[in-house]
Amino acid sequence: MGIVKINDDLHEEVRKASSVMVRSINAQAEYWMKIGMLAEANPTKTFSEIIDEQMKQADVDVRQVASG
Repeated sequence: MGIVKINDDLHEEVRKASSVMVRSINAQAEYWMKIGMLAEANPTKTFSEIIDEQMKQADVDVRQVASG
């Protein structure tokens, strides 16, 4: 584990987003980094396609969660 230095403005945006998404500041930053890496590695995929693929890999049945 290491420390990532980011500017104060970006840190504030991460802090605000983390409260909305009910994540810690570190978890929000990690989420954005992971999605960014996946987006760079898969430039033709949309955000929704990336998320759908990640859910399938984690064996999450989104239809089951949404229906009940």
